[in-house]
Amino acid sequence: MIRSFATFAFAAGAAVLALAGPAAAQTKWNLPAAYPTDNPHTVNLMAFAKDVTEATGGKLQITVHANASLFKAPEIKRAVQTGQAQAGEVLISIHENDDPMFGIDVIPFLATSYPQSQKLWKASRPLVEKRLAAQGLMVLFAVPWGPQGIYAKKDIDKVEDMKGLKWRGYNVGTNRIAELVGAQPVTIQAAELPQALATGVVNAFMTSGSTGYDSKAWETMTHYYDTQAWIPKNITFVNKAAFDALDKPTQEALLKAAAVAEERGWKLAEEKAGWYLEQLKANKMKVLPPSDALKTGLGKIGDQLTADWLKKAGTDGQSVIDAYRKM
Repeated sequence: MIRSFATFAFAAGAAVLALAGPAAAQTKWNLPAAYPTDNPHTVNLMAFAKDVTEATGGKLQITVHANASLFKAPEIKRAVQTGQAQAGEVLISIHENDDPMFGIDVIPFLATSYPQSQKLWKASRPLVEKRLAAQGLMVLFAVPWGPQGIYAKKDIDKVEDMKGLKWRGYNVGTNRIAELVGAQPVTIQAAELPQALATGVVNAFMTSGSTGYDSKAWETMTHYYDTQAWIPKNITFVNKAAFDALDKPTQEALLKAAAVAEERGWKLAEEKAGWYLEQLKANKMKVLPPSDALKTGLGKIGDQLTADWLKKAGTDGQSVIDAYRKM
């Protein structure tokens, strides 16, 4: 969506005011997000914003801009870095090209359950925070998606059946899967997915039940294979200068609300994961477990992507995976 100059100027002006010095009697922040208002991530963000307003007596007010209405998903991180927005939420793995550590949660079959995913976040959080801090960003909280499965318009019994598909990619890992199976990768972010499906730009993709629901995948897709390949996370962060401009009680209230949002978000994600699959079934999609052949083929792809990731991430990456596996 193209933003008008006035919208851009407003966001930039608000950022300048927020970063200009100690917090005034009332501070207003913008928080761009990429998903619809009824998506659990956005619901959680709005609850977080409400908690902050109440805890600070209205001293800090956060406006959540859902559905990529203020910035598109790939633009959000940069917008917060440069102060065009004070806070933001992103699917962190879309920035894996910036730093391999941002892609650790999308290594296929490394962490496939919520308890495993929480352990992986605990092991990787210090390094993720360090990388983002070097870019002027401070992590507030992280919330997972549902386990990732394959949407298609045909039977997929083995990885060879994916050859030639127009495969939606949204990060390094999903594009690499396309390459390994001989599919055609097309980069499409979540807000653009419904149009891409309706126009036939893609005819297969790998994502969560919630994104399939948000995009009404059943209007074009017929099959969902519950591969539970990985559990990606959204990270909500703040411009560090904007945080430093707040007084101490407001900072403490913000961090307390962030801790509550993280706990609430993980619980909500796990509760809703099964519900979304039921909605796919209710809309006449075939929700199926992967065949043994498909699981074996995807497992080999997972081994390859793990090796690829470790090659890029080096000793830091190996140390995080070692720590995770010891938990």
